[in-house]
Amino acid sequence: MNILTNLLFPTTQPTTAKKQRRGIEIKSPREIEIMRQAAKIVATVLKEISGLVQPGMTTADLDAYAERRIREMDATPSFKGYHGFTGSICSSINNEVVHGIPNSKKVIRTGDVLKVDTGAYYQGFHGDSCITIGVGEVTPEAAKLIRVAEEALYKGIEQVKAGAYLLDLAGAIEDHVKAHGFSVVEEFTGHGVGRNLHEEPSVFNFRTREMPNVKLRAGMTLAIEPILNAGSKHTRTLSDRWTAVTVDNALSAQFEHTVLVTETGYEILTDRTLV
Repeated sequence: MNILTNLLFPTTQPTTAKKQRRGIEIKSPREIEIMRQAAKIVATVLKEISGLVQPGMTTADLDAYAERRIREMDATPSFKGYHGFTGSICSSINNEVVHGIPNSKKVIRTGDVLKVDTGAYYQGFHGDSCITIGVGEVTPEAAKLIRVAEEALYKGIEQVKAGAYLLDLAGAIEDHVKAHGFSVVEEFTGHGVGRNLHEEPSVFNFRTREMPNVKLRAGMTLAIEPILNAGSKHTRTLSDRWTAVTVDNALSAQFEHTVLVTETGYEILTDRTLV
């Protein structure tokens, strides 16, 4: 999720030296089928959470629900215990950008912009997805930010196919966000996902020469996740060492899907409309 993913989120799942040397993994048909199941669990949990969120609940309530449902579907929460993270979800509200820690004292209120990010580890593979929920009646600015964030995700996904390049995705996302007057957070990126929650490559949401412009191949699985701020693109991390917030207290929104690269396009593995 971060440009420094491997430093901030070291893998907790075993991987062989052979797999490490291979770099970006191409999943086999069998592995893809398992990832479909992991992603379906994530999609199911997020769809259910989007329907049950209401003012007065706490982010700890949502976390407990997510963990219970993930385990009921024979998976384990990808995030819980990951480099010491205590939740099964990241729950980030309003100016909180990413990695908000669920808390029994964090009450959800009408008008909040709530980001819920979660993952499921199933039979050796992860699914990962995030949604932003407008709680009750939100301001017009908040509604626009949420809408543009989701549109930006799909603008990026539409570029996915074998032979395309990661910066094709990045450019489509960046152009859509800036055309609507918002900023792209550059301190956090998407990533490969599969046997490990965070794998190569980094999936940028803006044009950059900092990383190789990877050519996509069928069988790659990517977590694409644009993060938008209503104000400055810059963030700072709170004293809990996890929660990133906007530097100017502006609102932030995020959407994420786990996506399979195919020869002719893509398959959204965490598609909530299919569960």
